[in-house]
Amino acid sequence: MYDITGVGYSCLDRICTIDDYPPEDGSTHISQIQTQGGGAAATAVVAASRLGKKTTFIGLAGFDGASEDIRKLFEMDGVDTSNLVKTEGITGLQSFVMVDPKSGSRTKFPQRDEQPPIKWTAQLESVIASSKAIHLDGTHHENAMEAARIAKKHGVLISLDGCHLKDDNSLNLELAKMADILIMNYRYPVRVTGIQDYDQALLECAKWGAKVVIGTKGSEGCRAVIDGRVEYFPAFKVKAVDTTGAGDVFHGAFLAGWLDGMGLKECIRFASAVAAVKCTAFGGRAGIPSKEAALRFIDQVKTF
Repeated sequence: MYDITGVGYSCLDRICTIDDYPPEDGSTHISQIQTQGGGAAATAVVAASRLGKKTTFIGLAGFDGASEDIRKLFEMDGVDTSNLVKTEGITGLQSFVMVDPKSGSRTKFPQRDEQPPIKWTAQLESVIASSKAIHLDGTHHENAMEAARIAKKHGVLISLDGCHLKDDNSLNLELAKMADILIMNYRYPVRVTGIQDYDQALLECAKWGAKVVIGTKGSEGCRAVIDGRVEYFPAFKVKAVDTTGAGDVFHGAFLAGWLDGMGLKECIRFASAVAAVKCTAFGGRAGIPSKEAALRFIDQVKTF
């Protein structure tokens, strides 16, 4: 039924361009405000949808305006919203993002996800069972683990965005060891393994059974474990307007490329290109290119 099913954080991003970032108890001016869809797993499936994949998102939604806006923004990008379960007492999550126009860097203030666990009905299990892959961000650990268990049961590929760290590291390990594709931000592998040397931490993660182990670091590119050693891949150089969601887009693009049969290095190149193009537009989703546009970008740039 689906190429990719997402489970994780979904919200509205209120994105503000600021003059500068003020000190505590200071102030600054906002020059523009936009609202786009946000959330790690949510933006990843949007990226995959723009790249031609059939996607859906499993999560809770309320009857409020924010929940309805989240749904509409998914639908605008072709993400099936029939698995957003409307639930009394739930309100749509929001995140406030401050963007420095000089560097394109962003500072995030996400609303904490305190929603109750998803009730995993037979219908929701069938959605995962009929998917080629699921993509998780681990924000709500109980939801992520149950989705991963269902995926394992049905032989569905599990992709994990290693970005959200629990205080209890045993929970981080529990989820990370479920992944077939484990792509992490820079802090995650060091914290989860307890190994301070970054390359050695990645090599330790690779012992847990994942087919793919990658650590990302924004404009500095990423490192991947290939044939028992760590290889470095630089990021494409672009004039960044806003880096919001770049990592999330990398995940969605990598998984889309993997399902298309690309090799590991080709997937990294493709995902890096899609994330780079995204950064040339304001917000986490507006700049996500089509597959054709991403391939044209790669052809024009030739090298990282």
